[in-house]
Amino acid sequence: MRRATLYLGPILAAALFLFCDLVPGKPQVTATAAVALLMAVWWIGEALPLAATSLLPMILFPLFGVMNSKDVAAQYFNATIFLFLGGFIVALAMERWNLHRRIALRILLLFGARPGRILLGFMVATWALSMWISNTAAAMMMVTIVLAIVVKMEEESGREKVGRFAVALLIGVAYGASIGGIATLVGTPPNLSFARLLVICFPEAPDISFASWFVFAAPVSLALLLAAWGLLWLFFAPRRGEIAVDPEVLRRQHRELGKMSLAERLVFADFVILVVLWLFREEIDVGAFVVPGWGRFLPTPAFLSDGTVAIGMALLLFLLPSGARRGERLMDWATAERLPWGIVLLFGGGFALARGFVDSGLSQWIGESLKGASDLGPVALLGVVCMVITFLTELTSNTATAEMSLPVLAGLCQTISLNPLYLMVPAALSCSCAFMLPVATPPNAIIFGTGRLRIIDLARTGFLLNLLGAVIIVAAMHFLGPLVFSIDLGQMPAWAHGK
Repeated sequence: MRRATLYLGPILAAALFLFCDLVPGKPQVTATAAVALLMAVWWIGEALPLAATSLLPMILFPLFGVMNSKDVAAQYFNATIFLFLGGFIVALAMERWNLHRRIALRILLLFGARPGRILLGFMVATWALSMWISNTAAAMMMVTIVLAIVVKMEEESGREKVGRFAVALLIGVAYGASIGGIATLVGTPPNLSFARLLVICFPEAPDISFASWFVFAAPVSLALLLAAWGLLWLFFAPRRGEIAVDPEVLRRQHRELGKMSLAERLVFADFVILVVLWLFREEIDVGAFVVPGWGRFLPTPAFLSDGTVAIGMALLLFLLPSGARRGERLMDWATAERLPWGIVLLFGGGFALARGFVDSGLSQWIGESLKGASDLGPVALLGVVCMVITFLTELTSNTATAEMSLPVLAGLCQTISLNPLYLMVPAALSCSCAFMLPVATPPNAIIFGTGRLRIIDLARTGFLLNLLGAVIIVAAMHFLGPLVFSIDLGQMPAWAHGK
């Protein structure tokens, strides 16, 4: 696959550029389409590392006259990327001091020792952690706890009886990790991609703050979590009295952590303050009254962003002493170097590609070409978009899927006079709904690597959850979206007319 797409990408891109003229008199449109096609093929086939492919706009856009190099370079580092970096540094500090493990075990102990509650407890713990730390880290940590529980159950009841429930626990961790990231703007890269791409495609668009995203996406995430738990219990529930779950395993692991250290307390305080500052930066309109945002008390509130807050609280971790050793801080650069710089470049490449779509006119051309989609009606069109992206992201990086699809949807909405948020928000959420295949997400790959489940176990529940996810997202956007994002399907907002 990699070898084939390595050669197929340039061949298809060259053929498009040499033999097609999408908009006569505007060669930049065709050039941008050729670059997008090359990046899409290489992203899908992973012919090169995803981050390396993301650097192509820096070379090709200036060469073909789409954008100058200064404008392209500016897309690779912006406020959205600083939001990602700041949030990730706080997450790394939680991992460094084992705070995430303490939180997870505490949640598990709250749910009790019955099999159904144990499954829900693992899913909720992974879900809650994945809102703030990477889904890979959340899944990796929780899998180790799952295996400790499973080994103890096998000693009590035998491996054969425990097998089905062990599969449920492992899949539950993977699903919880993927679903949790949906809830927050920093939880998974496609959410941040959406926030930035919206501004690139529509410079006058309203700011998508942490709070507004959370108010809409958290209920969607919770509904998906409960749906996943229900499916897993339906398929893998053990017979009554068949297995015994010993809660002492969890209690022992929690005791081994000892008392909460000063470093853990300070990191937890930093994390809580960060979340509160994010949630209440802008005013929150709850209908009966308005909760004022703290940003209004600044001289120029518009200069502030969630990225500013994230970096501020991240830097504080480099200043505060850990209390463990003399001169040691809560955060050091050796830990911060674990930041996923490849994702930063992937963000930047997608942002540059989106800017090329807008500046060259390709976005408008795609929208005109897809104008017939308006015949479906908004709800049917939304359903098609969610289904297509949900199953596409099973085979491609969720971030790459977002970077490729969101600019296209922006152009389509502009052409058919539909509020772009109505399609772009659900599309971003759908990019995280890959539940079927081991290659779809790192959490799926991690649980498959334990050797305790088959692909069919994952695919069977994953296929149904993909369908349920699309239904939940469509319903949420149709009923909750207009309230949160002020969407009127009968009127195109002034900011959406673009350039």
